[in-house]
Amino acid sequence: MKYLLLIYENEAAWEQLSPEEQGAIFGEYGAYSESLEAAGKYLHGEPLQPTATASTVRVRDGRTLVTDGPFAETKEQLGGFYLVEAADLDDALALAARIPTARMGSIEVRPVLEIPG
Repeated sequence: MKYLLLIYENEAAWEQLSPEEQGAIFGEYGAYSESLEAAGKYLHGEPLQPTATASTVRVRDGRTLVTDGPFAETKEQLGGFYLVEAADLDDALALAARIPTARMGSIEVRPVLEIPG
């Protein structure tokens, strides 16, 4: 079954890390991604640009409204994602727990709704 692992982190805390600390975490992400690929569980994944680059689109009464930034102010922001193939929820949760940012932020685990086509 496919699961989306949504990575939430505190952007301000990330920016306070030294370049060496950031590089070490990126190295951990590289090793994690390689381990997913080797296990045949990796489908896709990407980091996201900071929330300052985001736009939110809403359509109300036929009018398109665009605002800068994410919809809600929170301490943690969506920083990236992995799309994985997992045997079940327990497997997906175990994969999420190994994501480096889980130590500083949180990982939301969501099953993908597969629509018959």
